[in-house]
Amino acid sequence: MTQEQLTIENQTGRLDKVVADAFEQYTRTQVGHFIADGQLTVNGASKKANYKVKAGDVISFDIPEPEVLKVEAEDIPLDIVYEDDDLLVVNKPQGMVVHPAAGHPSGTLVNALMYHTKLSDINGVIRPGIVHRIDKDTSGLLMVAKNDYAHEALSAQLKDKKNLRQYYALVHGEFKENKGTINAPLGRSKADRKKQAVVADGREAVTHFEVVKRYVGFTLLRVTLETGRTHQIRVHMQYINHPVAGDPLYGPSKTLAGNGQYLHAATLGLTQPTSGEELQFEAPLPDYFETALANLTPYFDENDTMNQ
Repeated sequence: MTQEQLTIENQTGRLDKVVADAFEQYTRTQVGHFIADGQLTVNGASKKANYKVKAGDVISFDIPEPEVLKVEAEDIPLDIVYEDDDLLVVNKPQGMVVHPAAGHPSGTLVNALMYHTKLSDINGVIRPGIVHRIDKDTSGLLMVAKNDYAHEALSAQLKDKKNLRQYYALVHGEFKENKGTINAPLGRSKADRKKQAVVADGREAVTHFEVVKRYVGFTLLRVTLETGRTHQIRVHMQYINHPVAGDPLYGPSKTLAGNGQYLHAATLGLTQPTSGEELQFEAPLPDYFETALANLTPYFDENDTMNQ
């Protein structure tokens, strides 16, 4: 059991918001559950989430220890693009979570990988072998380490920006330019803690994009990551008013139907940790993505050479 306590000094506003702002590890929704379950008190008494805090209020709450997840190997089919003694490259389908977490204890990529092979121990029980992640509803290529040496080497490549990571992104709107770069720092959104956002004090984030094909109301981009922040492409595209189609978190309410964002990790380049060989892998657009493109109307402009 973890006990948290906060004494109000100059904070003002609703109880749930003040507590969520003070404790970054808890979302406002989680704090609301603490209040509703009677785990959180103000001066020893229960209050509602909309209670307006006052100077001198003592807020206390007890948080049960999180359940320890036991990750089981599961016989789940994998699309393995490459494998050697150090690593493997997997083409993850849309809808598959990368590693177990609350709400997703099984059926993840890690569960499938554990059945297939031995993985590095660096990330512990929950994320063995996972060097980098892509979102649940993003499809495409991931590199996975089979031993600690490979894990450290591949992680160093990511840190030093030596990997090639290119995505296809179908975004809202029609681009006038053929290519560009978005250099805008990212961090947790001040307005919604479940989201990332462009913030002045965020971490460096650089995204390069190039138009592949224009459609009426949409554009297919090839996006190259220079950095790899959480939700980087999705946030950067929203930032320039071209959100990724189908994105339930950063996109408009009226978007393409589907099971999530139209974002696919298509190209992955890396250095093999033992041999030093430069390797590059490609994963074609999945069927759902191809179908969506086939249903769009190509945009033609006599000055647009990219669609001719």
